[in-house]
Amino acid sequence: MEYFGRIMKGVGGLYTVRTDEGMLLQCRARGLFRKDGVKPLAGDWVTVSAAQDSATIVQIHPRKNMLLRPPIANIDRLVIISGAVSPSPSLSVIDRLTALATYRRIEPVVVFSKCDLHDVSDYVQIYRRAGFVSFAFSSVSGEGVSRFLPLFSHAVCALTGNTGAGKTSLLNRLSPELALDTGEISKKLGRGRHTTRCVELFPLFDGYIADTPGFSALDFENGDLIAKDELASCFPDFDTYTPDCRFTGCSHTVEKGCAVLQAVRDGKIEPSRHASYVTMYSEVKDIPQWQLDRRKT
Repeated sequence: MEYFGRIMKGVGGLYTVRTDEGMLLQCRARGLFRKDGVKPLAGDWVTVSAAQDSATIVQIHPRKNMLLRPPIANIDRLVIISGAVSPSPSLSVIDRLTALATYRRIEPVVVFSKCDLHDVSDYVQIYRRAGFVSFAFSSVSGEGVSRFLPLFSHAVCALTGNTGAGKTSLLNRLSPELALDTGEISKKLGRGRHTTRCVELFPLFDGYIADTPGFSALDFENGDLIAKDELASCFPDFDTYTPDCRFTGCSHTVEKGCAVLQAVRDGKIEPSRHASYVTMYSEVKDIPQWQLDRRKT
């Protein structure tokens, strides 16, 4: 018998698939996928062939998007969580993630946890001005937590962020029955211990939430680099100004007559955002397109 469903998680070659009928099936994948270099991911829509004592994923349906790190497919929103303290926000990493999400046609949402410990309103304003949904919350006091409900409802949302930022604490606050493990912050390392070992989808608010490994698991060197000609479009705060650049093909890094650089000088684009863009541009400007394409395979 065949079933249509979504992969909820995969560990050690064993995949949990939730079918349209609400059943949870433990499945192996066809060896053909490995031969073709295709790996089933959490979030994939699949067809499962089930016998009395076994179930096999026989088809992976086309993906609307995917991320390599964290490995997940068919996402509506990437919710980027950064702690106000211990550790403090890394704007360059947040900017990489918002650019990558935009590039993958995923809506990025930037939120800051632990606002009961430190004021993060300046950070929130940076990302609101850049065109993103952004707010602060506290899983301890409950401040701002209700703002996640319309974001999560009827959507597949992946949570990612620096380790120890409070992703799992947020899920436990929203849905205590999940009873997910949380790690204490290591004062010596200034970051949390890894408590999320794999990507797993949890049904929540008529949608799905993915708790994912932290920033230290992300890899921007293997398939998630954005070509220089496409990078500016992944910074939506540049969109108003790029048509006014004096020269076609402006890199928005050093050129005279660059409207983006003028907007930075005028305070219309945050300097931290432009600095992140320049760093990312420098990383890819000398890489041929064919090399970038090969990294994505």
